[in-house]
Amino acid sequence: MILITGSTGLIGSAACFFYLKENQPVVGIDNDLRSYFFGKNGSNKWKEKILKKDKNYKHFSIDIRNKKKIFYIFEKYKKKIKSIIHTAAQPSHDWAAKEPFTDFEVNANGTLNLLEAFRTYCPEASFVFTSTNKVYGDRPNYLPLKEKKLRYELSKKHTFYKRGINETMSLDQTTHSIFGSSKVSADILVQEYGRYFNLKTVTFRGGCLTGENHSGAQLHGFLSFLVKSIIHDKNYSIFGYKGKQVRDNIHSTDVISAFHEFIKRPKPGGKVYNIGGGRDNSCSILEAISLIEKISGKKSKYKILKSNRIGDHIWWISDNSKFKKDYPKWNVNVSLNQSLKQMVEFELKNK
Repeated sequence: MILITGSTGLIGSAACFFYLKENQPVVGIDNDLRSYFFGKNGSNKWKEKILKKDKNYKHFSIDIRNKKKIFYIFEKYKKKIKSIIHTAAQPSHDWAAKEPFTDFEVNANGTLNLLEAFRTYCPEASFVFTSTNKVYGDRPNYLPLKEKKLRYELSKKHTFYKRGINETMSLDQTTHSIFGSSKVSADILVQEYGRYFNLKTVTFRGGCLTGENHSGAQLHGFLSFLVKSIIHDKNYSIFGYKGKQVRDNIHSTDVISAFHEFIKRPKPGGKVYNIGGGRDNSCSILEAISLIEKISGKKSKYKILKSNRIGDHIWWISDNSKFKKDYPKWNVNVSLNQSLKQMVEFELKNK
């Protein structure tokens, strides 16, 4: 049995569908707090309805901040839980500043509740945590970057991060944003439960996680919301950096395949991996707009704002080398173009 928090979200639902297809029983925890964060368009209730149709899926509409109810679920299934995949979060850089207490209580306290329930009731299981590249704060912005026509790029003279940013980058003395700070807290807790208690925990620091099942909103889900805006003829605002800020993009199914590789051969001690699409799947916002226009045959309506988000990255590409070394069977299989085509087709079908 796999227990999945945030089970109706982009990564959580992808994990549910993957393990249900493998005929594994799945316990899902998700109270659609996303609709509170981002409104009706950000809700994932539609995926909950799909998941509930599978007899191997059991859903609990529970808030991870509720320690008593979380402990109840873990005690109920303690003899069956093989792995916990923790994807539930307040995921927005911008939204966190509106309600810092809510952000921290969901991201940090919620993670602590799950870790302690895991340690108490099923310590032989593995614990997979979906962290974020935002734990590095704005440290990547101090790399030597060159401005090009459509994107910022790392200077050719700088070879250390040529493949992308790896796990050696410092988290200290950098502006994280409120969201980044709460995720750092959760990130370190997951590591510490692995190291201090010798549990099989892993932290995946994701780049831009994407896919057609993303309920993208303005404050979260960059590619998904951009595709929706273009397909539905909506205005789109780019926050600073001339639209040349770069992200590497990884499809949710490739994220889940990485999780699965770890779950098959979990290692104790709080492993940490950067995970993303890598250089081949990277693009700036301007480049993404051009690709979506070409795929969809529609024109975008965007404006570039002067102000950037506080602590936001100018350039982020993940170096997957560490994970590939430990789990050589894993690969990024879905290209950026394939992801965008799937997202465009999904939106056109549901327009």
